[in-house]
Amino acid sequence: MATHTMPREDTSFFGHPRGLATLFFTEMWERFSYYGIRALLILYMTAAAAQHGLGLDVPTAGAIYGLFTACAYIFSLPAGWIADRFLGHQRSVVLGGLLIAAGNFGMIVPAIGPFLLSLLCIAIGTGFLKTSCTTTVGFLYRQGDARRDAGFSLYYVGINIGAGIAPLICGYVGQRINYRYAFALAGLFMLAGLTQFVLTRGSLRDAGKTPAVAAGAGDRKKLLYGSAAVLIAASLVAVLAVPIQQVADGFGMLLVVAVLVTFAGLLLSKDYSREEKKRIQVILVLFLGSALFFSIFEQAGSTLTLFADRSTDNRVFGISFPSSYFQSLNSIFIYALAPAFAWLWVRLGERDLSVVTKFSIGLFGAGGGFLVMMLAAIAAGPSGKVSPMWLTVCYLLHTIGELCLSPVGLSAMTKLAPKRIAGMTMGVFFLSISVGNFLGGRLASFYESIPLDKLFGYVGAFGIAVGVIMLAVSRPVTRLMGGVK
Repeated sequence: MATHTMPREDTSFFGHPRGLATLFFTEMWERFSYYGIRALLILYMTAAAAQHGLGLDVPTAGAIYGLFTACAYIFSLPAGWIADRFLGHQRSVVLGGLLIAAGNFGMIVPAIGPFLLSLLCIAIGTGFLKTSCTTTVGFLYRQGDARRDAGFSLYYVGINIGAGIAPLICGYVGQRINYRYAFALAGLFMLAGLTQFVLTRGSLRDAGKTPAVAAGAGDRKKLLYGSAAVLIAASLVAVLAVPIQQVADGFGMLLVVAVLVTFAGLLLSKDYSREEKKRIQVILVLFLGSALFFSIFEQAGSTLTLFADRSTDNRVFGISFPSSYFQSLNSIFIYALAPAFAWLWVRLGERDLSVVTKFSIGLFGAGGGFLVMMLAAIAAGPSGKVSPMWLTVCYLLHTIGELCLSPVGLSAMTKLAPKRIAGMTMGVFFLSISVGNFLGGRLASFYESIPLDKLFGYVGAFGIAVGVIMLAVSRPVTRLMGGVK
């Protein structure tokens, strides 16, 4: 069994293990691919055929958007399990990258069937690559290594370099030239990132190289039956031509079942010690906070993109720019603020805020951003346009919230997870993001049926309220962590 550790003295990448550079650039280009598509997806689906779009209505486009972004994360759960038992995380990264690139190129075909199949390939590939990349980052550090949180923050900068430049490049190509050219460009960059990983993966040494747990006969049966179930379900949906709205409703029920089964299995299993059970309870609390945060935050590609395209004056100093450019603001703020937050967490030392308290601050940021947008919607009225500063302030608040929750949550999963299910536990965290993405996509379906000031106001107030609840339970939940910080 692999030890999944790196020498403590390895400080060749800005004071961190050299392997972090390999994962940094792999995830950077994967995020370029993902956010390049996300920046354009709802605009492409609602654009008329004459504008190189699919001509779908907003409720249908919102449902597809929610399904895609949710699947991109829900597949992290089985992908993490497969990596833990069958492939190892390094091979999972390669498989994921190939699937993503195939899906990118498949979106060039101007038809709804290939389009949906391509989105499914990207979602499955993202589940493999993102889960295994992130899990392997944790393997680079020994238990108790003070550099771990800072390492995840640095890794997060790599994520946001890709996410930041993608809307600028793909957004321009898609909105000013042709959406399908932008999808092809995303595929080329994914292949570039995968090539870099293959050429430099030696720096990872044994981190994620082999499965952490030897797969048994029961595991092989689960893999076979699970794969067959997914193929049968997808085939039935395609053959019966099930309406997208019904698929979305069914997927929502599947998400609820997946959450209940996952945590029931973890909490009721006899394979974990009492101390591990307490930490799994903490993971459940963080799961709920993360899911609710991302249901707000991930509307960047749905309701906020529609507001940017329809209700915002997209000009600076008289120069117009594509509405998709707003989705780069989050990453620009990450570049500016992430080093400061990484320094702050290290500087605080023993006085550092608890993980749950940081989650509550994250929810305050997400909710506050939508309260700003409520005021923007009032200012815009039914058909007017407002200054880009409204969305800029919203993204600033969301970014502050994200920095308090997302990298902290990733790091917490690697510290709280029982080692034998490290990949699966990271998949559980991504499942929370899946739930959030699904809810965010469904909310976009109400964009034209509920007054925007009310829609944004409800979302903002909800985020603030959940943040207050998380703050109230911070101390008792922290005690369950058993000294893990």
